[in-house]
Amino acid sequence: MSRDEYLLPAAMRELPAPWNDLTHRRSAALAELSPEGAAQALEVLRASLPRHRHSMHGWDEELRDAYDDRDDHTLDEADAWLTRLMPTTADVTRERVAEVLVKWSELGVPTVSSPPTRQQIDLTAAEWATSVRQALASDAFAHLGRGAFTGHEAEAAGLAAAYVRVGLAVESAVRLLMALGRPHGEDALLELVHDDEVGDFRQYVRSRLLVLRRPGHEARGRQPVRGEEPLLPAAVREIPYGWATGFQWPPTLPVTEENVARARAVLLAGAPAGPVPEPVPSPAWSGRGGEEPPPAWLETRQVMRELMPYASHVTRERMTEAMRECALLGIPGVPRDPAGEEGTRFVRRWVTWIGGWIAGEVFNWLGTYVGDGALLTPWATELAERYARCGVAADQAVSMLRQHHTTAGALAALGRIAADDTLPPLVRKEATL
Repeated sequence: MSRDEYLLPAAMRELPAPWNDLTHRRSAALAELSPEGAAQALEVLRASLPRHRHSMHGWDEELRDAYDDRDDHTLDEADAWLTRLMPTTADVTRERVAEVLVKWSELGVPTVSSPPTRQQIDLTAAEWATSVRQALASDAFAHLGRGAFTGHEAEAAGLAAAYVRVGLAVESAVRLLMALGRPHGEDALLELVHDDEVGDFRQYVRSRLLVLRRPGHEARGRQPVRGEEPLLPAAVREIPYGWATGFQWPPTLPVTEENVARARAVLLAGAPAGPVPEPVPSPAWSGRGGEEPPPAWLETRQVMRELMPYASHVTRERMTEAMRECALLGIPGVPRDPAGEEGTRFVRRWVTWIGGWIAGEVFNWLGTYVGDGALLTPWATELAERYARCGVAADQAVSMLRQHHTTAGALAALGRIAADDTLPPLVRKEATL
């Protein structure tokens, strides 16, 4: 057999047992491997790292999709032929992949013709080789993650970052970086979130980095506000309900004149003077059933929520800290210079949004739990219309009006909102009874 028929480099073909085993027996053998096997795991990672970015095109997913609705063992049998003919890394050749495809065609696998075409063989050979690299790398990262990296932290972090950049065994690599923690794992993650080569994996990497840095954020959030400049009105700062629960007013809160007065004071203090340049987004982002990628502001909100757990923590100093932290994390749209014009707009936008989410929860409580319309007339209906027209907590404001539509003031406000063609169509639609 000629050398160029091998699908894996010599370093992978020469891996020691059990790392060279492609059958189910490898998992059991690796479970018994002592932590001292770190050197072998690092050798596996060095050998399996491709020179260029790899992508899994999904030949096995296509095969599985073809049998999703069938109750037979064809899929298992098709998978078994791969390791039956190629039980070790030294056996992974194009010729044996061709033999596997012949078996697949005999099994009636719909993704393979009889006889298999050259294109089918080439595609399956490339994907199988990549699958082997990924499987071995994932096992090596898992072994290191069990504490076997002691004394090898820098090299382990470097290899994990390299795998993320080529798009192979990404989740396993990031898990190891999380286990490494500070400084090696965190430093590598901080570099990756700014690396264009990481591509679509950057958001995932950043989500893990946020978890790693959360204890520091929360520690800052627990510090009392002393000598810091508040950014929200006094009545808003005094609410005792935290951002961890979305500033939600508890359902068990008694409907008393005192609590209704507090709700009124919060809404009056935060009432917008006019339409805001960027309407406050709904705090419960849905993404249209997963069709849209999550917006970057969700990551920014996570950082802010940890640094500013209560309305009283929304200060200029912490807003600046949040901006710097988000820029460090590579979150899109966050200015690097808090003192610049973009930094000023960033602070203004987020103060408006936070105030809007707080107001939205006030409207939710008034609409859901305050049944006596006399307690809300006319101030609540007037404020709800004002908020809706200005693009602040519009959904919650309109919802409150709908829940109290039997009162004359609420019904009239809904009619005006529904008839105003300068307002967003969704707001007008919600106001239509």
